[in-house]
Amino acid sequence: MGFPKYAILALAVAAGAAVTLAAAQQQPTFRSAVRTVPVYATVTDPEGRLVPGLTKQDFEIFDNKRPQALTLFSNEVQPITAVVLLDTSGSMTNYIDFVKQACEQFLVRMLPKDRVMLGDFNDKIQFVTPLIGDRDELVASLKNIDYGSPTRLYDAIDQGVTELRDIQGRRVIVVFTDGEDEGSKLRFDPVLDRVLNEGIMVYGIGLHTRFFNGQRWMEGSPDRVLKKIAGQTGGGYFELKKTDDLNSTFTRVEQELHSQYVLGFTPPELDGKTHLIDITVKQGGMKARARKSYVATPERLTEKTDK
Repeated sequence: MGFPKYAILALAVAAGAAVTLAAAQQQPTFRSAVRTVPVYATVTDPEGRLVPGLTKQDFEIFDNKRPQALTLFSNEVQPITAVVLLDTSGSMTNYIDFVKQACEQFLVRMLPKDRVMLGDFNDKIQFVTPLIGDRDELVASLKNIDYGSPTRLYDAIDQGVTELRDIQGRRVIVVFTDGEDEGSKLRFDPVLDRVLNEGIMVYGIGLHTRFFNGQRWMEGSPDRVLKKIAGQTGGGYFELKKTDDLNSTFTRVEQELHSQYVLGFTPPELDGKTHLIDITVKQGGMKARARKSYVATPERLTEKTDK
């Protein structure tokens, strides 16, 4: 006796599904995106002025001294996501009004798509705003920063990394301090490793201060390793001896962040190791400042570009 037509049709569909499943199990899976190492570069001329208008052909990028083809390039203004951390330890008592005014100049120059989280650090670390783009709210929140002692600089940077960890795009920590780290639970090296592994840029502003500790006058000097972490991550470091330079320095940081070039390349291998990055500008006398390294693991390279 013959099979009904619907039974024959069902068998054909089942057979086709089995063939499709078997083929899917045997064939490799291809993704429509490739891993990209994002690099944000600040270019200056011999006088230290920012250089706009360069093209993809003006740059060369090297991974462990091996030249790489640029798969990503942009010279357009890019939005930023930033954590701004202000040192409010005891030695800053006589200077905090200047710092607030200077930080305000940074905040009011934010672009519409920028987002900033404002915080302070001393013997504790607090954030007075979430990540927001409302400049008026950020400026108003400056009145809420707290005071204390000592200066938990390394813990503050680490907490800033935590706040930016799941954010896509260009992430920045701006740190202002007048002293060396004191009282942090974390040591500097693991904090530096974490910042580098996350691909976050650090800008440091250090101010020399003079204050009375209750017994005698003291000189405050910025933490020397802040310059190191800024250099390794491609950020900038500014050391000031007078408050007169604070406004222009915060303004310079904002200008740099909105004048950076976006470069990217496909990593030659995902070997789980730290790779050194070097960028050169073909035009004579110009220097590119960018991150010095990245960790070649898939989970670290979260940004993708579609093919």
